Amino acid sequence: MEEHTVTILLLGDERCGKTTFLSRISQGRDNLAGRVPIHLLKDMDQPYVFEIRSRKGKYRFEFHDTSSPETWRLLEPNLVVICFDISQRLSLINLTRVWVKEFRTTFPAGDVTPMLVLGLKRDLRSETDPNGIIYPQEAYAVAQQMRADKYMECSAVTGELLPEAFDDICRTAVESVSEHGGQSEGGCQVM
Repeated sequence: MEEHTVTILLLGDERCGKTTFLSRISQGRDNLAGRVPIHLLKDMDQPYVFEIRSRKGKYRFEFHDTSSPETWRLLEPNLVVICFDISQRLSLINLTRVWVKEFRTTFPAGDVTPMLVLGLKRDLRSETDPNGIIYPQEAYAVAQQMRADKYMECSAVTGELLPEAFDDICRTAVESVSEHGGQSEGGCQVM
């Protein structure tokens, strides 16, 4: 069985939910639904490694987060997931003003590296100021403008849509090391 190592980089503002997302998925598939408390991973434990087997082979997914170490700019990611906090409008604004630009200028292969957009903290959508809430259709439109391959959202705290988001990331990661690459053929997909 063929083995592949896939480097996945999560970009996004501090406190947008990246570490909580990675902490939840690190607890295994049975805990994706949010039934057990989250034990937060430490930044120094990077990369967070997940090994997955599929019909196409064995995959070692190495997830890196921008919060630490600062050497993330030296990576050559196979997949980039740009994250934002659904309950914070500034986080969505920074998606385009900061993180897409950072991705495209830091990584020379950015034109062919698949880019996904992940809205986090879905559970906080109803608790915030109505003027600050980002609804799926607005975030999807931003993802389309960015030329992202997919838009997803989930809550790591409650587990809502977490298995689906993780599966979409894994599918794209597997495709990213295939012969034709992981980019979509055109247009952003909603997952």
